Amino acid sequence: MSIVPAPQPDGPLFAEVDMGGDASAPTVRATVVQASTIFYDTPATWDKAERLLAEAAGYGSQLVVFPEAFIGGYPRGSNFGVTIGNRTAKGKEDFRKYHASAIDVPGPEIERLAAMAGKYKVYLVMGVIERDGYTLYCTVVFFDSQGRFLGKHRKIMPTALERIIWGFGDGSTIPVFETPIGKIGAAICWENKMPLLRTAMYAKGIEIYCAPTADSRAVWQASMTHIALEGGCFVLSANQFCRRKDYPPPPEYLFSGTEDELNPDSVVCAGGSVIISPSGAILAGPNYDGEALISADLDMGEIARAKFDFDVVGHYSRPEVLSLIVRDHPAKPVTFTSASEKTEDAHKLL
Repeated sequence: MSIVPAPQPDGPLFAEVDMGGDASAPTVRATVVQASTIFYDTPATWDKAERLLAEAAGYGSQLVVFPEAFIGGYPRGSNFGVTIGNRTAKGKEDFRKYHASAIDVPGPEIERLAAMAGKYKVYLVMGVIERDGYTLYCTVVFFDSQGRFLGKHRKIMPTALERIIWGFGDGSTIPVFETPIGKIGAAICWENKMPLLRTAMYAKGIEIYCAPTADSRAVWQASMTHIALEGGCFVLSANQFCRRKDYPPPPEYLFSGTEDELNPDSVVCAGGSVIISPSGAILAGPNYDGEALISADLDMGEIARAKFDFDVVGHYSRPEVLSLIVRDHPAKPVTFTSASEKTEDAHKLL
């Protein structure tokens, strides 16, 4: 593996590239971005995202995966002033600012991301905080190399205190997109631990399994390796690398319970981004050293070789014993009968 330096104004950023692969099989060069949001400053984060995307494209990447909540930010350490039975005025103001940093999907920000994907001719998988009215969702959005928005995945199960700020996705946004470089989908952070969700994605034929995350613990690597082996797919896990200074200073922003122990250079998320093959081999990473572009060439022939051993929804399944039903329609809290009646009347006129 070679390390190619790419100097940046704020310090060094490294592209970690594995050039291995079988020349007789199709290959896809993929990059996972390990970098921090500029918290509460979405315009500055856009500019940083484009700079990183341009860097990855310059290394020949065809697919670029960003971390969970890169646009909008992962509110690490914040409790939004919540205790059981009470929410503080500061916590409510924190949510207002967080809501203002989120983006609409679709919306002008999605158009900008699409334009970036088209400009650099890459498939783009981006973690965002989606604003739908006054509810926020932790979402991944997908774009093709022609600059088209393909769709989104909303995290179906936020973890712990994430549930006080993010809504729950439903079965209508668990896509796997068939593209010329492979079948691409994503699960976010700890929903990767949900075996039924993974099984649904395997059933859709996922080949490049993107896992944007906020988990930098060493044990995360075991989950990523297991998914690669279980699904017979490439796993691309992208996490942020953040220091305390990447968030607003106190008292505007507080790391609950640990603020007094931190200085501006304290690492609050150590990354661990990684690319793993269908055989469980680590192709690039995990990186715990700083912001980085972590890249590898994916030998797509490796998928068939892995599936020969184990195809979880094919020759290694037992549907007469075990099966899964996925309710993949939108779960709407309110349905207006007048809308249904208008649709029925329109069909009668045809």
